[in-house]
Amino acid sequence: MRGQGRKESLSDSRDLDGSYDQLTGHPPGPTKKALKQRFLKLLPCCGPQALPSVSENSVEDEFELSTVCHRPEGLEQLQEQTKFTRKELQVLYRGFKNECPSGIVSEENFKQIYSQFFPQGDSSTYAAFLFNAFDTNHDGSVSFEDFVAGLSVILRGTVDDRLNWAFNLYDLNKDGCITKEEMLDIMKSIYDMMGKYTYPALREEAPREHVENFFQKMDRNKDGVVTIEEFIESCQKDENIMRSMQLFDNVI
Repeated sequence: MRGQGRKESLSDSRDLDGSYDQLTGHPPGPTKKALKQRFLKLLPCCGPQALPSVSENSVEDEFELSTVCHRPEGLEQLQEQTKFTRKELQVLYRGFKNECPSGIVSEENFKQIYSQFFPQGDSSTYAAFLFNAFDTNHDGSVSFEDFVAGLSVILRGTVDDRLNWAFNLYDLNKDGCITKEEMLDIMKSIYDMMGKYTYPALREEAPREHVENFFQKMDRNKDGVVTIEEFIESCQKDENIMRSMQLFDNVI
């Protein structure tokens, strides 16, 4: 019985990551490089131009599975919980497993992965904020389920879904409102991530000016904080923000 359970677990994991075609028994067509590029493009603020090269040497699935300490939920269950197709989930899982063989990502791992895209700056603070947005149960790690749940909202959610996710990212202490201090921390982290050698050069007061503009537009009742209602209403009236929401529509 134990051997049978091992076979079923192996089959489920290989079914999820698409490591073989159930009809032909052959490996799928895309290379690991292509899969990693698709995977890394999904993270907000990451562009394909900064992607590192990937070795073509692959590790056998059985060996990878033996090192996994967290197994994701079944493919059918993830399809029901997200807005991704079976094939998309397989592509995402192969990319996730390639970067995170253990099946989970710690905050430090997340920062290390994210730093590859911004070698000219310090992305660690922004990566920590982004990690907390994906780590919805606040257990200090991001599983594949956490990852695809967040991506499903960002890439396939309604406008309100996406704005709620963005608000949660900016609401650092999760008290239901965004303060100027929180928004300033976010803006400083973004400017740090961009680096000191951007052109044109960024002025030191730029983050604070950005925050003041943000609150002038968002804080409708001028009480010093931005609520979720104010945030969504203001964003929906801003054509530039609405246009940026559409950028993720065809990522995968």
